[in-house]
Amino acid sequence: MSDAVGRFRFMDQARVNLDGFAVENVELGLTAFSSPHDPIPSITIEQGRVTELDGVAEADFDAMDEFIARHGIDVTVAEEAMALSDVAFARLLVDPFTPRSEVVRLSAGTTPAKLARVLSLLQPSELMMAMTKMRSRATPSNQAHVTNRQDDPLLLAADAATAAAFGFREIETTVPVLDDAPSNAVACLIGAAVGSPGVMLQCSVEEALELELGMRGITSYAETISLYGTEQVFIDGDDTPWSKALLTSAYASRGMKMRVSSGSGSEALMAGSEGKSMFYLEARCVSLARALGSQGVQNGGIDAASVAGSVPKGVRALMAENVMVLMRNLESCSGNDALMSESDMRRTARTIPIVLAGSDFPFSGFGMIQRYDNMFGPSNFNAEDVDDLLAIQRDWGVDAALSTQDPTKIEQLRRQAAQACAAVYRHLGLCDFDDSHIERAVDAAGSKDLGTTDTMAVLNAATTIMGSGISVIDVVTALEETGFHEEAERVLAMARARLDGDYLQTAAVFTESMEVLSLITDPNEYAGPGTGYLPDEHRQHQIDAIRQAVTVDDLRREQAKSASDLLHALGPAEPSSDPRDVVIGVSPAVGREVFTTLSGATVVEVVAELLAGLEEEGCIGRIVRFSDTVDLGRIGLSAAKLSGSGIGIGLQGKGTALIHRRDLSPLANLELYSVAPAVTLDLYRLLGINAGRHAKGARPDPARNPYNDEAIEARYHTKVIALQALERSHVVTNAIPEELSQEGIR
Repeated sequence: MSDAVGRFRFMDQARVNLDGFAVENVELGLTAFSSPHDPIPSITIEQGRVTELDGVAEADFDAMDEFIARHGIDVTVAEEAMALSDVAFARLLVDPFTPRSEVVRLSAGTTPAKLARVLSLLQPSELMMAMTKMRSRATPSNQAHVTNRQDDPLLLAADAATAAAFGFREIETTVPVLDDAPSNAVACLIGAAVGSPGVMLQCSVEEALELELGMRGITSYAETISLYGTEQVFIDGDDTPWSKALLTSAYASRGMKMRVSSGSGSEALMAGSEGKSMFYLEARCVSLARALGSQGVQNGGIDAASVAGSVPKGVRALMAENVMVLMRNLESCSGNDALMSESDMRRTARTIPIVLAGSDFPFSGFGMIQRYDNMFGPSNFNAEDVDDLLAIQRDWGVDAALSTQDPTKIEQLRRQAAQACAAVYRHLGLCDFDDSHIERAVDAAGSKDLGTTDTMAVLNAATTIMGSGISVIDVVTALEETGFHEEAERVLAMARARLDGDYLQTAAVFTESMEVLSLITDPNEYAGPGTGYLPDEHRQHQIDAIRQAVTVDDLRREQAKSASDLLHALGPAEPSSDPRDVVIGVSPAVGREVFTTLSGATVVEVVAELLAGLEEEGCIGRIVRFSDTVDLGRIGLSAAKLSGSGIGIGLQGKGTALIHRRDLSPLANLELYSVAPAVTLDLYRLLGINAGRHAKGARPDPARNPYNDEAIEARYHTKVIALQALERSHVVTNAIPEELSQEGIR
């Protein structure tokens, strides 16, 4: 676009233009909703048997039709549900007087085409309302990714402990090297136990290996059993609905929580969409998930999220997928685990409606590592975004299950996790890590900070784990015998929970006290305003108390670090008749509790430049503190009335400054520096020079406020409020102006 005008050359540089956008193409499956090839919803039931499904007769059923017809439709409610108009059904989702249970009852009798038609009617705000109502579990929870490029066990353990401490109740790991998987699983198991009791773990790899790790008790859940919306794509993966059902049962029979994975765009990506819309194909997957007996679905695009995001309404379809899962009474692990855009605005817009509405798991993998270390590929939110999500929780008063953590506590947990992992590996004869490696893992923000990991040592450890049959009991024993008693008990508690099977319920998570919260024990009972989950007082305090929040006392301590006695009071300030006299009026807390401006320059440095500027013009500056007001206009005017020249400079402790003249009204002024955080010492000197020129009747060179494109208000306004509170605490009505010392300032 080199021939485009400047405005478009500028726009072309925006990161959103790194994304791929597609023109809708039905034949390629590049359409979000309502392809002309999507079937019309229909069902025929004869003697309790589905004999026709969405326009396909029983004799022509493909494998998916057959499985859904036999196991995924409640025939006792199907005719009632299918008889509802699409609009009438859609309105039930947002009607506060229709309970969740009624929507679930009717949804059990709907066909995939009916589900797709109903949900395609919902506007974005209605999808949020529907998700809030249909979420399975009342109490929020979340899932994190913990991986790294080197498969370094100590860093994995430290990062897993960090994720658990921040509030993630599920941790998912994977590998860049398949054979490293057993080592990664053990390392994350140990780290998660250090961070918190009751954190579930999965290692996302090839299904046979994943199942074996689960059977050994090292992992506790799985979600990588993939479903597809067309028979050809299923066959290409050497799978059928029956093989997926077998795997689902295999996991559950060994006490592993299990959900399936699907998502819009996967069939188009594999050239197997059959011209159907992405959303209809996902409706088939969700219906199949219900038929398989899965606890839930990880969907919302997943790896193909960018495919859905490339077409009109595609991102809306991703959220609608999640709502569809909830309608079928399954837990929704709501995607957001794949970076669907290089645009910060687009990826945030894709994620935040789900966070605000409240899914069972807003992320099927928030990357609690840096983007480059996420071996699933970057998540929509990663370690770079932790503080953002914590702030968003606070902004909206919603609970995404995260809590701000003290840096000292996290350092301690990371060290404990790395030490525990090193001790277990040494005890089991897997690998011997030295103390310097432990300390690097503790401090590392990512694997690039580690130096070089001995990748063969990691591979040998993983091989030994598999070859010697190491199980969760061996890890517990190693923790106990190396002095990590609490961590051993936490890992053992998770193994005991496998015997109970209480967490094999929809949307199950463990609390820190090992209580199971699920659809059964903690059902979402939202029924309109004033109902549903609300954080209790303790949890609300956790949400609100982000580490960046500043109190007046915090600011007072910060200001005290630059305290100086140079601006001390000499006595009452008197009027002057000297035409060279210019008064610099300062606000009430200057020299008392305010010593540093918003720009970082001290008040003494600022005053020194103002005095130097006045001196350049042959004027004499005086410093006077006005304690009867915090208003800059009144301070400047009072200074001008006290000066011999009739010119005064007003300076607030935060750095805002102006030049005033005695015959002007308080709100008028000759020059104003309003953007205090960006005012440099050179500009303060220029303000002094210009004040001197005004005093002499000469023509000044007006200074320009140093505007830039930074969010000055967002960065400094809360600090301004605290500074002004300090200033106001020193206001004394009708106080006499005080002359301040200049000694030592210049």
